[in-house]
Amino acid sequence: MQNTAIPEITPSELKQKLDDDPSLFLLDVREQNEYDIVHLEDAHLIPLNTLPYNLDDLPSDQEIIVYCHHGTRSLYATAFLQKNGYTRAKNLSGGIDQWAADIDTTLRRY
Repeated sequence: MQNTAIPEITPSELKQKLDDDPSLFLLDVREQNEYDIVHLEDAHLIPLNTLPYNLDDLPSDQEIIVYCHHGTRSLYATAFLQKNGYTRAKNLSGGIDQWAADIDTTLRRY
């Protein structure tokens, strides 16, 4: 990876954005079994290893919030998206686990 900072968004910032615009594109880059345990409402599942083959499924004109379990895989995914022209992609810092800890404590944690 380059030294360029990958754009990130905190769970509280995402919560505010979703309150203002529930149509944000949420991209979950975990595996199906993880998604089945817990996911954000209306999230699109594209596992990280399949992302290069599914770029056409992503909106190029919309902000994309990428998340995984703790934020590492989504950081790589966000960097990949940025390099491929998705300049509005942002990584959810701390992943869905941080979201469940800070925003929606009713979500299942694993």
